Amino acid sequence: MKLVCSQSELSTSLQLVSRAVASRPTHPVLANVLLTADAGTGRLSLTGFDLSLGIQTSLPASVETSGAITLPARLFGEIVSRLSSDSPITLHCPEGSEQVELTSLSGSYQMRGMPAEDFPDLPLVQSGTPIRLEADALVKGLRATLFASSGDEAKQLLTGVHLRLDPSGLECAATDGHRLAVLCLPYASAAVEGDGGDPFAVTVPARSLRELERLLSGRQSAEPLSLFYDRGQVVFLWADQVLTSRSLDGTYPNYRQLIPDSFSRTIALDRRALVSGLERVAVLADQHNNVVKLSAEPATGQLLIQADAQDVGSGSEGLAASITGDAIQIAFNVRYLLDGLKAMACDQVLLQCNAPTTPAILTPAEGDQFTYLVMPVQIRS
Repeated sequence: MKLVCSQSELSTSLQLVSRAVASRPTHPVLANVLLTADAGTGRLSLTGFDLSLGIQTSLPASVETSGAITLPARLFGEIVSRLSSDSPITLHCPEGSEQVELTSLSGSYQMRGMPAEDFPDLPLVQSGTPIRLEADALVKGLRATLFASSGDEAKQLLTGVHLRLDPSGLECAATDGHRLAVLCLPYASAAVEGDGGDPFAVTVPARSLRELERLLSGRQSAEPLSLFYDRGQVVFLWADQVLTSRSLDGTYPNYRQLIPDSFSRTIALDRRALVSGLERVAVLADQHNNVVKLSAEPATGQLLIQADAQDVGSGSEGLAASITGDAIQIAFNVRYLLDGLKAMACDQVLLQCNAPTTPAILTPAEGDQFTYLVMPVQIRS
C-alpha cells in the first residue's frame, strides 16, 4: 500500500472513526483503525469498530498501490494530529509487511500494524429497500430525546432511543422510567419499508445515536441518508460515511398510553424566564435531593418556585404565568425539568397536570410536536 493524502483530512477522519474504537478491546485488533487504499477510486477508507458501534469514512488520496492494514488508533491519531498541515502525508506499507512508514515534510515515523484480515467485517446490511431520512429531521429528533434515555444498563431497552416511521413521518422517543421525551416530525420523504405501509420501528443504543448526531451535525451535504435494518443490525449511510450499530432487543414500552388524554390545569409561561428561575433555585435544590416545589395561584397569576435545603437554606422565585384551573402545589426533580425545557426552542411553554401525584407534561405553546412527560416527586407534608 502506498498513498499521499492531506494531513488535515486524515486527522479529521481519524478523529471521527476513533470514536468507535474500543477503549478496552476484547481483541488487540479492535484497538486499531482499518485503512483501505483503493487506486481505482482514489480514496483512502478508515474504519473503527468495537463490535457494537462501527464508523467508516473516506477521504481523497493519491493512491499509487492499493492495499489494507490496521494501525493502533490512538498512536496513529496522535502522530498525525501533530504533523504540519502544510505538508501532505505519505503512507507506505510494503506488500507482505506489517510495518507502515508515515512521511511528512518534517520527518518520518514507523508503526507496526496488524493484518487487515484480522479486522472484523463491518456488518453492512444493504439488502432490501432503504428507508430514506431527512438528516436535519433526524438530528432534530435525536437532540430532543437522547437526554431522556436511561444510563442504567440493567434497563437495557431504555438505554436507547426508539425510532418509529410511518407514512406520516418520523417519531423519536426516549424514557428512563422517570421522564419521557417524544418528538413527532411530519415530512413527506420517508420511504417506509413494510407490507402495506406498516410502521417501521427500531430501538438504537443512545451511545450510537449520539455519534450519529455528531457526525450528521458536521456534514456538508443536504442529501438524505439511507437506513437499512436487518437481524438486529442498523446501518446509516450518507455521502462517504457509514455508521453501523446493533439494535436493542425487546418490545419498547407503549409510551403513548402514559400521556394523559386531558388536563384540569394548564400553566403558560415564558420558557427562558422559567429556565432562569429554575437554575437559580437549583443552586439550593442541588444541596438536597434536587427537588423544587411549584405553586400555581390563579388569583395572582403567579407561579412560585421554591427549594428548601435542610440546614443549608431556602429560596424562591416568582414568575408571571397564565393559569387555567385550580391552584396546585406539585414538586419535581429540577434537573429533569431543565433537561426538557432546554430541549425546546420555543418562547412560550405549557405545563399541564391534573394532580400532585400524576404525570405532568411540558409542551411548546405552538409549533413543534414535542411532548415531555415528567413524573412528580411526592411531597411529605
